[in-house]
Amino acid sequence: MDKAHTRLNLIAGAASVAVALVLVVAKLWALAATGALSVAASLADSAMDLMVSLGGLAAMTYAARPPDEDHAFGHSSAEDLAALGQAIFITVSAVVIGWAAAGRLVADQPEALAAQAGGIAVMVLSIVLTIALVLWQRHVAARTGNRVVAADSLHYIGDLLPNIGAIVALWASSRFGLGQIDSVVALAAAALMIAGALRIGKGAWDALMDRRADPALVAAIAELARDWPGVMGFHDLKTRTAGSRVFVNLHLELDGSQSLREAHDIGAGLRRRIIETWPQCDVIIHKDVWYGPARS
Repeated sequence: MDKAHTRLNLIAGAASVAVALVLVVAKLWALAATGALSVAASLADSAMDLMVSLGGLAAMTYAARPPDEDHAFGHSSAEDLAALGQAIFITVSAVVIGWAAAGRLVADQPEALAAQAGGIAVMVLSIVLTIALVLWQRHVAARTGNRVVAADSLHYIGDLLPNIGAIVALWASSRFGLGQIDSVVALAAAALMIAGALRIGKGAWDALMDRRADPALVAAIAELARDWPGVMGFHDLKTRTAGSRVFVNLHLELDGSQSLREAHDIGAGLRRRIIETWPQCDVIIHKDVWYGPARS
């Protein structure tokens, strides 16, 4: 990736961190002013965004560094460790918020909210900043093809729902005195947070346990190898994931009567095509002599 694309990706990552930090500070004030659990849920979501954005920025920064002597396959597993920690943080936050919301729902006297107008203003600010960030991230992802930026953009789009829910809860409390709406919104947000945490945690755990890559990706690589000119067959196609990287190991079966240069060109051409098609892949190709009918 050229320097211009790297610079754009890092600017997008820094913008994501800056927006998340502003929203965390603003929502801390809104929570203290309103006492609304729906705002607390949105705050927890923004705190998660801050951690994810910091992790994404660090990942893009370290991605530009080559593997070193102690880490021959790079440092991408740090992304999975960070994601696992994020999943635990999200789950604990969601349980605390859900427990408090359930307590308010069954309480004899509904919890009175305050400063609803200020809270709504903060939520509107959050929505405006989030939309602006998403538009910038999509512009950068379209130019550079960076998957971290694209994934972060999708994540922020999902954050719009808790912000809208908090606005609805604060408006209903201010307009009709329906403080219970806040607890209902908080419970729904907590459920969404737990579902997201489980998804993030499972993906991180699978990667740390060297789970194979997406079956669709494996099948596509197999099809490409099967049809590649000069390849008589292949075997031992193995993959594993680490952070945003996919490591591919493949044995090609080639005609033993051809020259070493010809065999090398076949393997190098296939490796180059795999990386061009799936830039997240790190590919090692072994060349074996073909002794019989093509295998796959």
